[in-house]
Amino acid sequence: MTLAERRYDIDWIRVIAIGLLLLYHVAIGFQSWGTMIGFITTEKTWESLWIPMAMLNVWRIPLLFFVSGMGVYFSLRNRNWSELMAERGKRILIPLIVGTFLIVPLHMYVWQYYYKMELSYFPSPGHLWFLGNIFVYVFILSPVFLYLQRNQHGKVVQGMRKLLSTPLGLLPVVSVFIAEVILVDPKPYELYAMTWHGFFLGLGAFFFGFCFALSGTSFWQMIGNWKVLFLVIATVLFILRISQFTVSGYLLVLESDCWIFSVFGFASSYLNHPSKTLSYLSQAAYPVYIVHMAVLYTGSLLIFPLNISAPIQFMLVLLFTFGGCFALYELIRRVNMLRFLFGMSKREPSRKTVSQVV
Repeated sequence: MTLAERRYDIDWIRVIAIGLLLLYHVAIGFQSWGTMIGFITTEKTWESLWIPMAMLNVWRIPLLFFVSGMGVYFSLRNRNWSELMAERGKRILIPLIVGTFLIVPLHMYVWQYYYKMELSYFPSPGHLWFLGNIFVYVFILSPVFLYLQRNQHGKVVQGMRKLLSTPLGLLPVVSVFIAEVILVDPKPYELYAMTWHGFFLGLGAFFFGFCFALSGTSFWQMIGNWKVLFLVIATVLFILRISQFTVSGYLLVLESDCWIFSVFGFASSYLNHPSKTLSYLSQAAYPVYIVHMAVLYTGSLLIFPLNISAPIQFMLVLLFTFGGCFALYELIRRVNMLRFLFGMSKREPSRKTVSQVV
């Protein structure tokens, strides 16, 4: 993929989504129910913090699945099936295995220690369940993706591009997710991790993310032109939801999708350009995602016992989590073995090093 063809807005969306994930997980530590899903929580809860987090909760994970599907489209531009599976294996399966047996047990040790439990080794994918889903989606959908990629001038792809050049073309997309929520009937809707709801919703988002990227310029122009309308619809539906109105599953789907479409629209309009900051953060996002729970739990262990207000605790844990994650990334990116274990490509020698060798 040439620089001219690269979608920097997609890179930005991935970075922002990982940042929101960290923020969301920090916020759970300030909710009274956080211990029920395995988080370290403070006695100084901050319930009102959940209002903006509730807004994020219906679209943050589906957004990542959309973006992951887009990533496969760009990967397939220069790879065949076997090359794609080998590349995804290195990037997804190896970090998943490392995380399951080394990283997730580490933060579970911290959790057990904080709550004065007997320490035990607990291998689990934990927050890395997302990676397992992605690899399964690649395996299942790659034949379809390869067909679409190789027949971009055929009737199917041309029809898709024409359909997605208008906002009405998004109705079939929304309809698929409405069908999923009716058939699976998730309770609550926001429970994605290791559930059939999370699997099927992720599968649909992954597929449509690929289709959006395949549709190209016509899709991005349409989504940019209609971004404000999507944002207004999502905002109205969110206000209804937090106002204690009874919200059905199809309205949650519509709200979720409109948030996501608005994110794509605003990113397409304002973020599709390179920068040194993006270059650094896009490389850091994946390792930061992998290690963030261990860092978060360590920060919670140290800060929650302090006799300070909840907002100050929140800021300290947030700073500790982001600072600790990027400190670990600085170590990971400098060691080729660690880069391999965390799904990064081998570090290229600097120009100075190459010239010295030559």
